[in-house]
Amino acid sequence: MAEPKIIIGVGAVIEDDTGRILLVKHIPERGGFWQGKWICPGGELEPGETIENGIRREVKEETQLEIELVSPLAPFDRIVQLNGETLLHVIYIDYLAKLTGGELRTGSDIGQAIWIEKERIPEIWEELHEDTRRLLKLANI
Repeated sequence: MAEPKIIIGVGAVIEDDTGRILLVKHIPERGGFWQGKWICPGGELEPGETIENGIRREVKEETQLEIELVSPLAPFDRIVQLNGETLLHVIYIDYLAKLTGGELRTGSDIGQAIWIEKERIPEIWEELHEDTRRLLKLANI
């Protein structure tokens, strides 16, 4: 089996004018590590792309929204291993962001998207991917 590459995942914790946070879910056909859980929009950084441009591109592809990057969050990683083999290694680089335009429409590999009030996030805490929980804690949400 070939060694897995280290993926640089870029994304955003996006807040709208009313203080709601955007969460998305992948389409079932996509499968994978994040399947079936709410996550923040994002994806893989492409070669030759800056972190900031990668975040804006991924958000646009997945949601059709325009954002302003406000501040970077502390990076963290996820390593998934099975029987001593690394199956996945992701380094997450995310920003806090503000919605600046566009109309929310799921695209790319996103099947669902919701705006949720910060105070309601505890109601769906178990439906969040564990990496998203960690990201929201870093964002003080």
